[in-house]
Amino acid sequence: MLPVTEHFILEEREHCQIVHLISSDGINRLTRERLRDLITLFESGLDHAKPLIFAGNENFFSSGADLNEIAALGSPDALEFATHGQRLMRLVDDFPHAVYAAVSGYCLGGGLDLALACDQRVCSANAVFGHRGAALGLITGWGGTQRLSRLVGRARALQMFVAAEKLGAADALDAGLVSEIAPEALARCIDLAERRASTMSAVWYSS
Repeated sequence: MLPVTEHFILEEREHCQIVHLISSDGINRLTRERLRDLITLFESGLDHAKPLIFAGNENFFSSGADLNEIAALGSPDALEFATHGQRLMRLVDDFPHAVYAAVSGYCLGGGLDLALACDQRVCSANAVFGHRGAALGLITGWGGTQRLSRLVGRARALQMFVAAEKLGAADALDAGLVSEIAPEALARCIDLAERRASTMSAVWYSS
């Protein structure tokens, strides 16, 4: 396991690796510093031969961007923030192994963008998905508009982005946003990741 940073813990397992998002307030905002740290992790700190899992805590996967931080940004810093968010989502999307989001509690705004960039999402029964920025006249620039509409359809995506509609776990499953609801989302993602790693190893050895 890597040393704990203020933004995440990287847990190394035999067949997978887990990025545990952490924060002092427990809501795991995607601040400018967190984005930079996660980009650095993807560029130099991950094993690209293992599946990857993102997880938060019981109550928050991530609350998304810090809206107070965004409001205080000037034009150059705002552009940098948008660019870093886009880069992180591309790194997740382009990761050469499977990436899972284990979602418990709130998954909002940029946190939803992060989950959408993953290959598969598993949630707990208390999960809530949404883009709260829409209620404030904000819209994501991190690719979530395209990814969400591909998963749940244009009409439901518009409800979430324009009307700031939130989806609970059952509705998210019905809409296709998540693949399943599990009593322990992280444990289920670990199981899926380890099964995938074992299957890939079997294929490699038999070829």
